[in-house]
Amino acid sequence: MKSKFKIKGLDCANCAAELERAIQKIDGIESANISFMTEKMEVEYNEAIKEEIIQKIKKVIKKEEPDVTIEEV
Repeated sequence: MKSKFKIKGLDCANCAAELERAIQKIDGIESANISFMTEKMEVEYNEAIKEEIIQKIKKVIKKEEPDVTIEEV
């Protein structure tokens, strides 16, 4: 399953790339793509564990970029 998120608060393209790499390491994530320019993230994952995946993504974001917020679109 794919989900799209709006990301707010990213400071630079390098931060987006680092965050993307960290999210890709989460178990259950098949792919993650963050666009700094459009402030969007697209994540592909196993639909059966959607809520768990979203919680893990939020945890990684808070650890890597505490000022960044996401919301599903």
